[in-house]
Amino acid sequence: MFVIATAGHVDHGKSTLLHRLTGMWPDRLAEEQRRGLTIDLGFAWTEIEGRELAFVDVPGHERFVANMLAGVGAVPAILFVVAATEGWMPQSEEHLAALDALGVRHVLVVITKADLADPAPAVAQVSERLAATSLAGAPVAIGADLDRVRAELLALTDRLPAPDPDADLRLWVDRSFSVRGAGTVVTGTLAAGTVRVGDELEHAGRRVTVRGLQSLGRGHSAVGPVARVALNLRGVDRHDIGRGNALRTPGAWLDTAEIDVTLRSAGALHRQLVLHIGSAAVPVHVRPLGPAAARLRLSAPLPLRVGDVGLLRDPGEHRIAAGVTVLDVRPPALRRRGAARDRAAELATGRVRPPDCARATELHAMGVALSGLRVGDWVVAPRWWADRRERATAAVRRWADAHEVAAGMPLEAVRQQAGLPATELVSKLLDGTGLEVVNGLVRAPGAALPARVDKAVRTIEEWLADEPFRAPEADELAELKLGPRELAAAVRAGRLSRIADGVVLGPDAVDRAAGILATLPQPFTVSEARRALGTTRRVAVPLLDQLDARRVTRRAADGTRTIA
Repeated sequence: MFVIATAGHVDHGKSTLLHRLTGMWPDRLAEEQRRGLTIDLGFAWTEIEGRELAFVDVPGHERFVANMLAGVGAVPAILFVVAATEGWMPQSEEHLAALDALGVRHVLVVITKADLADPAPAVAQVSERLAATSLAGAPVAIGADLDRVRAELLALTDRLPAPDPDADLRLWVDRSFSVRGAGTVVTGTLAAGTVRVGDELEHAGRRVTVRGLQSLGRGHSAVGPVARVALNLRGVDRHDIGRGNALRTPGAWLDTAEIDVTLRSAGALHRQLVLHIGSAAVPVHVRPLGPAAARLRLSAPLPLRVGDVGLLRDPGEHRIAAGVTVLDVRPPALRRRGAARDRAAELATGRVRPPDCARATELHAMGVALSGLRVGDWVVAPRWWADRRERATAAVRRWADAHEVAAGMPLEAVRQQAGLPATELVSKLLDGTGLEVVNGLVRAPGAALPARVDKAVRTIEEWLADEPFRAPEADELAELKLGPRELAAAVRAGRLSRIADGVVLGPDAVDRAAGILATLPQPFTVSEARRALGTTRRVAVPLLDQLDARRVTRRAADGTRTIA
């Protein structure tokens, strides 16, 4: 199917031309038929030499330009109508300005009412007006010759680029209504992707299901692009979805309320304009960034991607302010001095450097090519990644110097110092650096004890060589300047083992105790164990608790123990 929208001044015969081509009258509202004036979008379709052509008829009156833009926003081709009786008129000019701002290139101009006036002046005006726009060189047909019009329509469809049926779906809604017994129905122009009955789509952060699907009045199980579609939805009330909303592939699009754009054919820009993109019309605050770029702050978020095309309109002055192309849907903050100037220079190139580090799914949703180094689910710039590795290793070295007996630098502290967006990247960043991540801490493996701690621990080792179960007392540890952090470092180094708070023995103390206790008559008491080990209750009780925890000993209800 091929979808074509109309354009042109009010009462130049757009609807009549479609009626002659399709046999269908596109005006659907009672008021439109009563007044003979197109107010909202109308629809008609036909088949020409085996090709299905669907038409979106738009109003030509200046009061309904917003409706016109909702109709052409997602449509790849235009049927521009000019009446021979009046020639080029104000809304011809405004519609041309809108199409030029959108960068529309696939156009057929039809001169209507040629039976009432010589079409030659209108043809000359069209050629002159289109010459400096994206529509330049568009073929012109006389409406009275329907065979020629049909032939030119077929030629127009030949020039259209092939749509992508496998693309992520984003259907801009242009109508929403209820059908008795069916529920909510929405319509739109499917420009890319494929929609199927049973699909789950996303709208306003929630899932809705396609329970039925029609195109050109016929039911289908699946429809690909480009096509006019009507979706019967489950999971949303018609009052909660309407023109300007979008149904999309879940998780494949980012809602954004701030974008950087390039400007085409821009004149003076007011701070407050309306952004038209797809079928949406959203008030925006404009911050110019040079003569051909701007930052737009949207009053409501939209699912946009890099490369999306729209236009800015001043509804108060009834003029098209500029065409826009989205360059960045997650623009950086402009806080530092000179940031706006630097950003303007970057936008002037027409390309924006992708984020140095982002999840692949996020880049895809932004419309950014996945170029860079893949690190798990992330894509990183190689130079940025190397710089972060240097930052991380330097931070760990500084930490070790400042915390000589610490177990290691906390993982979150390393993340912050390296400037990584997620803790999960730290271990990947440290691959090949010689550092390791253990229990949420980053350290050098097998790090030696500081000299002063090593000397104190050697003293304890000498004591334990003579009396392996006589743990140093608190005053002895204090004299050796061995606090909790120093003792913990000695335990990590494998020099001591922790029996309880402030109670340390040799690294093999538990195994040696088990061997000695196995020689006692079974079962045995704490006092008997204490005497066999040659120690105090301060050491014997937690030592036996460790043996219980390891299931080396089994404790009875009366407090005695047996070697298991």
